[in-house]
Amino acid sequence: MADSPTKKVGTSVESSERKFSQHKHKERLYSLDNTYSYDDLRLWYERLIKNYSLDEQPELVCELKIDGLAIALTYKKSEFVLGATRGDGFVGEDITNNLKTIKTIPDKFAANISDLEVRGEIFMPKSAFEALNKKQMEVGGKLFANPRNAASGSLRQLDPEITRQRDLSMFSYYGRIDSNEYKINSHSQMLEFLKEIGFNINPNFKLCKSIDDAIDYCKYWDTKRQSLDYATDGVVIKINDFNLQKEIGYTSRAPKWATAFKFPPEEVSTVVENIEVNVGRSGAVTPVAVLQPVYVSGSTVQRATLHNFDEIKRLNINIGDRVLIKKAAEIIPKVICVTEHAKNKAGAFLPPEFCPSCGTRLVPVDGEVNLYCPNTLGCPEQIKGRIEYWVSKDCMDIDGLGDNIVSQLVDRGLVKTPADLYSLEVDDFLKLDLIAEKSADNLYKQIQQSKITSLGRFINSLGIRHVGKETSEQLASFFGTFDALKNADYNQIQKIDGIGDKIALSIIDFFSNSFNNDLLNRLEHYGVIPLKAESSKKSDKFANMVFVITGTLSDTRDKFDKIIKDNGGKTSSSVSKKTSYVLAGENPGSKIDKALGLGVKIINEEEFNNLLNNL
Repeated sequence: MADSPTKKVGTSVESSERKFSQHKHKERLYSLDNTYSYDDLRLWYERLIKNYSLDEQPELVCELKIDGLAIALTYKKSEFVLGATRGDGFVGEDITNNLKTIKTIPDKFAANISDLEVRGEIFMPKSAFEALNKKQMEVGGKLFANPRNAASGSLRQLDPEITRQRDLSMFSYYGRIDSNEYKINSHSQMLEFLKEIGFNINPNFKLCKSIDDAIDYCKYWDTKRQSLDYATDGVVIKINDFNLQKEIGYTSRAPKWATAFKFPPEEVSTVVENIEVNVGRSGAVTPVAVLQPVYVSGSTVQRATLHNFDEIKRLNINIGDRVLIKKAAEIIPKVICVTEHAKNKAGAFLPPEFCPSCGTRLVPVDGEVNLYCPNTLGCPEQIKGRIEYWVSKDCMDIDGLGDNIVSQLVDRGLVKTPADLYSLEVDDFLKLDLIAEKSADNLYKQIQQSKITSLGRFINSLGIRHVGKETSEQLASFFGTFDALKNADYNQIQKIDGIGDKIALSIIDFFSNSFNNDLLNRLEHYGVIPLKAESSKKSDKFANMVFVITGTLSDTRDKFDKIIKDNGGKTSSSVSKKTSYVLAGENPGSKIDKALGLGVKIINEEEFNNLLNNL
């Protein structure tokens, strides 16, 4: 049959240059405001009753908040014709071909409906996520951090066949249809209608008669959610009655008749199986806890940084101890405390005397808590770290040259500095494990293509201490050429807004080092040329404004970062009293809380565009 599930595959990709086209939604897909405590949830409900003079307590529908990606499906004459991402709520991306590969999205349904838009959440089941990462590990591919990232990456593949293999699923939660014609007067009735015509709805929704019932639902799923085969980070609570929803209305970014209750960060108990000591590209030695694998907030955690040996002493932690861990900002695994010491308690884990990579005696640095390996030129892990940083996305962006290949190149003596990469031939890559001729040729071409790069990227790639991506772009914009930066004195560098004594001295020290100058000469010999920086500044609309970007927007953060800087503004990675605006997309995280606490204005993408166009 033409609509057989075995034929769930979209149109093949036309070319590697193909991009997803934009799709303007007929009706906006709003975000949701969040609540983080039961008191806040009760306050939201009581405010609705008071503000709209409701005589009775309105019914609520509680649904698990799926940690996935919102999409909108368009059906014409009961047949699926278009599917798009949420984007900024107004405009998304047309990913129809990829969505056609998902088994829980019907190609057509029996009901005779001329025009229907169904909204839902695409997610990757935990079991599928574990299987995908296992497969990636077997082939030496990149591991996904959590099911949401895996689902997002799978949906945006240019080849639908890759999406089909990823075992994605969807829960539908709303249908835009003539409700009067179908006698649908409430959200719970809409869910039952969608289920009846063939859509997959989450079976765990509940109709609640009061806010107390809703809070009980949240409490139940706060612990029970771990048994589910999909990730959920909260509960969506909605006024059930459609007429009451219309009466209550919307704010500029979210419906007032709905809120998302976010579960508190999950704290999980596990055992420290080992404490490893890693050496970074700067020589800094960092302890890492190797944990008994445990599932935390959407992914399996096996490692957690212990930051430094002062932190180990503060926690009084050692191998064999039972600890509580959580994900800081729902991303980075962190040890909170020790709950039970190993039976043969030996005190806190002691810092090593010698570098675990090269055996050199470690040294402290004044004013810092880290220990350092001073063997800059001969320590294998430092060499690998510098080259891994050089090829990374924010630096020279050499695609395909992953950690495994870098490690082999260093271990076999083929590479000691980033300049050595440009001396490699195709045959050198063929000497490595699991590298075929085509892959070797591609790696060689990628390295050669990276020779011409922007000045900002080149500066960042050098790994000058205390100089990251943002500062590199500032230096490129201010000096214009690499020679101008290289020959600059301390006073010239300090003229740049935001660059203080520490960074200026670090830049001077870098260019005073004979090893670094030899590296630069060799890069020049191989034709690695940073282009002259050209000012892209278009206006001063955002002059003296500082933006913090958080959450998922309709495009990459780099794009919005560029728009802000092109119009005279600055961006920062953290919220402070100096922040002018927080530009927030979906799933914005803890930065929103800090902004609210400091009274910093939070804007969505629509408000950002209005600000840009009206200033």
